[in-house]
Amino acid sequence: MGEKMKKICLMLCACLFLAGCGNYSSEDALKDFEKKVEDTKGYNLTGELEISNNDDIYKYDVEASYAKDDKFRVSLKNKTNNHEQIILKNSDGVYVMTHKSTQLL
Repeated sequence: MGEKMKKICLMLCACLFLAGCGNYSSEDALKDFEKKVEDTKGYNLTGELEISNNDDIYKYDVEASYAKDDKFRVSLKNKTNNHEQIILKNSDGVYVMTHKSTQLL
């Protein structure tokens, strides 16, 4: 049984060695990545944005969508008061939309 185990270990080591000796370089990986970016038609992102201004900290939920030909939509929603601002760029131009607050002063 010991001899059989040695052969199996030797075969596994040989397979791992051969698998690690491929010709795929970092340049190849970069070219593949650039190709995928060029072929991408769009993407969506979500995240959180935190802005520090002196002692004040503002937190926003962010949603961004991008489509080929430099069209995009970015939504910034204040976590404290739920005010939302949208930045939109399409073939007609760039627009910034702010929802009117219905709060009474």
